[in-house]
Amino acid sequence: MALSVDSKVKELMKNEAAADLLEKYAPGFKTNPQMKLVGALTFRKLASFPQAGLDAAKVEEIDAALKALGE
Repeated sequence: MALSVDSKVKELMKNEAAADLLEKYAPGFKTNPQMKLVGALTFRKLASFPQAGLDAAKVEEIDAALKALGE
């Protein structure tokens, strides 16, 4: 299955390469215990919260990087 920012957070956390990539863009992605609470959300939805600190350009950059993992 192709990964993107429209994948669920729990799916991204299960994929080691995706989790490492997201850790680079969003430090704490792999270690923050609160991530378990948002596992059912897509990463795009999670990134829309102000606390995420990710703007639209950064989300698109992450999306391209996630899609490249599947190639």
